[in-house]
Amino acid sequence: MTIIMDLAPAAAWKEIRSTPEDWNDIGQERLLKMLHRLHLIRAFEESVLRLEGEGLVHGPAHSSIGQEGATVASLDLLNSHDLITGSHRGHHQFLAKGLKHIEDGGCNLASAAMDPAISHFLYRTLAEIMGLSPGFCQGRGGSMHLRWAEAGAQGTNAIVGGGVPLATGLAWSKKRQGTGNVVFSYFGDGAANIGAVPESMNLAALWQLPICFFVENNAYAVSTTLTEATKETRLSARGLAFGIPSFRVDGMDPVAVHAATRMALEIMRSGGGPTVIEAVLYRYLHHSGPLPGSAFGYRSKDEEQSWRQRDAIRRVAREMIERGWLTEGEDQAIRFRAEEAMRQTAERVTEPDGNKRRIIPSLWPHPEFRDQGVRGNLSELSGVRTEELETASGPVGEMKFIDAVAGVMARRMELEDDLVIFGEDIHRLKGGTNGATRGLFDRFPGRIVPTPITEQAFAGVGGGIAMDGLYRPVIELMYADFALVAADQLFNQIAKARHMFGGETPMPLVLRTKVAIGTGYGAQHSMDPAGLYAAWPGWRIVAPSTPFDYVGLMNSALRCQDPVLVIEHVGLYTSTGPGPLQDLDYYIPLGKAKLVRRGSKLTVLTYLAMVPLAVKIADDMGLDIEVVDLRSLDRAGLDWDTIGDSIRKTNNVVVLEQGGLTASYGALVVDEVQRRFFDWLDAPVQRIHGGEAAPSVSKVLERAAFVGAEEIRAGLVRAMAEIGQRLAAE
Repeated sequence: MTIIMDLAPAAAWKEIRSTPEDWNDIGQERLLKMLHRLHLIRAFEESVLRLEGEGLVHGPAHSSIGQEGATVASLDLLNSHDLITGSHRGHHQFLAKGLKHIEDGGCNLASAAMDPAISHFLYRTLAEIMGLSPGFCQGRGGSMHLRWAEAGAQGTNAIVGGGVPLATGLAWSKKRQGTGNVVFSYFGDGAANIGAVPESMNLAALWQLPICFFVENNAYAVSTTLTEATKETRLSARGLAFGIPSFRVDGMDPVAVHAATRMALEIMRSGGGPTVIEAVLYRYLHHSGPLPGSAFGYRSKDEEQSWRQRDAIRRVAREMIERGWLTEGEDQAIRFRAEEAMRQTAERVTEPDGNKRRIIPSLWPHPEFRDQGVRGNLSELSGVRTEELETASGPVGEMKFIDAVAGVMARRMELEDDLVIFGEDIHRLKGGTNGATRGLFDRFPGRIVPTPITEQAFAGVGGGIAMDGLYRPVIELMYADFALVAADQLFNQIAKARHMFGGETPMPLVLRTKVAIGTGYGAQHSMDPAGLYAAWPGWRIVAPSTPFDYVGLMNSALRCQDPVLVIEHVGLYTSTGPGPLQDLDYYIPLGKAKLVRRGSKLTVLTYLAMVPLAVKIADDMGLDIEVVDLRSLDRAGLDWDTIGDSIRKTNNVVVLEQGGLTASYGALVVDEVQRRFFDWLDAPVQRIHGGEAAPSVSKVLERAAFVGAEEIRAGLVRAMAEIGQRLAAE
């Protein structure tokens, strides 16, 4: 007979309920502070909805009315060094963290006159939601991107579940610091189904990180009910799959949430790893705006009314009144002061306009602010020692490209204790699949962090670590195509963070990845990522073609305060070229191209493995061609001085790339060249590129998909022939 045994999860799963004794124990003073925060957050949200109704809030206003109790109660036990990330419905999360920070600094929310620090905080928060310059992100973040790092509010997030991997990275940083501080990541029931959340839970449990995954289960993702979205509606059960202690609690009962948070903090602050808290609560209104869900037909008025009867603010006031800790008049006075504070705050951003009001015009950001802060100004590279191969101060000789990769990484880790590396299989196989981290796992314990196959999560972990600012992460994506698995973290989070949060949030992260064209790995492992990253705001991109350049460009990337993509080519790994035999500490400036072959008839703009191949073919064929190694590929990094000098000399341009026609970096360069140098061109810019389709596994079809020596020869011959024909015609 088959033996059947019940299995038990590796972690505890508990439901937490409060008792009258819990309400007695929490005390009058603590409850009164929480009540003040609750009333002020409710008044703030109501003010936002009024302004939206007047057309003064551009974009969505995801009200948190009804959900304030759980957040205020959980954050009551945190300090300013504990961090949070929030959701698109994150006003209450941001406000609760900011108010607690201000109060911990000595301000009294209960004073008869509103403390100026609190008034200023409300003003800046409202200004941000309305898209105005005084806002925390200078108007760029709006309702869904609120950040105040000083208070530990590391950013609310418009992407459902998007802030969870970042929070996991923040928690990794906190654990390594050993301070006992923790991270809370707030997200909703809809986000519980997003891949980023379980990926992050897995990493947090694996690495025993001090993070609480706080699920605000309000039963609806816009209008989709929880029962329509998942079979197991008790979302705290998700933690059990990863061995995470999990708690389920009535989110309309602040004291129960307070108790669950205290238990979670005992685990996290003592080194016990992550926790999950699921707060079952309700948003009173529709996904966005002032109308209830019943107005859209997906909820009943009876359901809404039953939840309103359980309102957390009313519950706190009632329990305090029953204990003689508060009178109804005092509760009404708190409510009135909160409403008055928001009336005054709204007056600071608006002015009369006939029988309406309008936003004060001087508060709008200037249009010139549009592109400022997409990247930093590279001042962090000022004063470094720069070298070029031709004038190198140290000995130079032939070396393998992969030895330069491994050598400079080892050197930087020796000298810079804040450098950490994440990626798949980087601790074994003699330094990963190509040897880039050779010998580092044993030499630098805890700083070479092997990851499971969770590109979205560990890319986001890198973003969170970089955002925290105490460690500098290097993320290795085994193949460039895998960026699409991690696309939200790479492009919506890491790339946009500096600009989105006002232009002043450094993101010092290096992403290493490789172009594996010609290896037989097929369509999903063989793409050139340059065009994808260059089309997205925020990334810097370098593409070294020699061991010498790799060392200098990697040193600059590791010093840069922006995210830098370092593209490597498998075809170069085993090749030899000029490199530093001793000196691994020089820099090559970001944004500096290099003239690698002189000529007068035609300029070839190229990068990576195409650089040495183009030079060799031009030499073999005896062509009067100038070859420029672009080296820095992002829009801010294209060296138009070097490119322009060459074009003004030759008056003819070919853009050479090995990859395909689609998602092409060459298309971007051609467009820029023709617009910038139209008057200097004797003919349209030509291109040498691969086919439309991604490379196939078949050796014949793969070779037909990308550019090699034959295609370069044919392309250069064609270009030179056209030049000759034009000269003859003249």
